[in-house]
Amino acid sequence: MGLFDRARAPKQEESDGSYGGGEQMNASEAGDSSRVYNPYEGLAPIGFDARALHEAYRLPAAPEYLFTEEARIHRRGWSENLTYYSGVGYLAGVFGGAGKGLSDGLKSKPETGIDTPKLRMNRVLNATGNSGRRAGNVLGVLGLFYALSESGIIYLSDGLTSDTINGIAAGATTGALFKLASGPRTAAVASVLGASAAAALQLGRHLVDGA
Repeated sequence: MGLFDRARAPKQEESDGSYGGGEQMNASEAGDSSRVYNPYEGLAPIGFDARALHEAYRLPAAPEYLFTEEARIHRRGWSENLTYYSGVGYLAGVFGGAGKGLSDGLKSKPETGIDTPKLRMNRVLNATGNSGRRAGNVLGVLGLFYALSESGIIYLSDGLTSDTINGIAAGATTGALFKLASGPRTAAVASVLGASAAAALQLGRHLVDGA
């Protein structure tokens, strides 16, 4: 065998399928004859069961809790409460206030006798922006107070009180904090109104969950 014959010998062996690359190509071309590679194959004689891998790497679809009492409680964290209530309150105030401002802008009359489509459009946009911004800020602050109050009550009660009681107490605290600068009497009235609004919110939530 010459020098050139020796150089061509490995290529002939690879084409014949004696190496791993030829076997993989033939297996892929065969289709049904191919099989999935199992790195644990051959360990069964020493007591290893490869089927146990399916149970070993099975991940739960829901969060796992150490105690069953925690699993029964479905509650957001303080940061989620803060983001949710303040964001929902601000957006609700912006859209609600914008709708109120749009209605007022369309009904308003110019101070002077001159009224053009551009002036009417400018008047509507100003009323919409002012009302939406004002209502969004107010409801956003109320949502912030409510989220902080509810999280603080849950922390102080150590989770022993129900969500309904926590919500009503948070509503009362929110109303008192929002009108605290106006005096104790106004703060007390606002606290009652906040508790009533929170009770209505809890009632609606129970009705939705029950449906």
